[in-house]
Amino acid sequence: MKLQKSIKAVIREGEQKGYVAECIEINVVTQGDTLDDVVSNLKEAVELFLDGEDNAEFGLDKDPNLIVTMEIEPAHA
Repeated sequence: MKLQKSIKAVIREGEQKGYVAECIEINVVTQGDTLDDVVSNLKEAVELFLDGEDNAEFGLDKDPNLIVTMEIEPAHA
């Protein structure tokens, strides 16, 4: 089995305020008031989730990268 070298996450605006980040491959969701906050919280949450775990059980390489995309609403004229 080929292990994934990256964990993908999506950041979107929160329903009330701030931002929410959610990983696709693993069960990690976090939030933050700013983009910097949510990215920092996401890195920490992923590290904590994988701490002491066998990454291969999640289909992940030993040291996966984190790829983050952002979902935004288009501006309407």
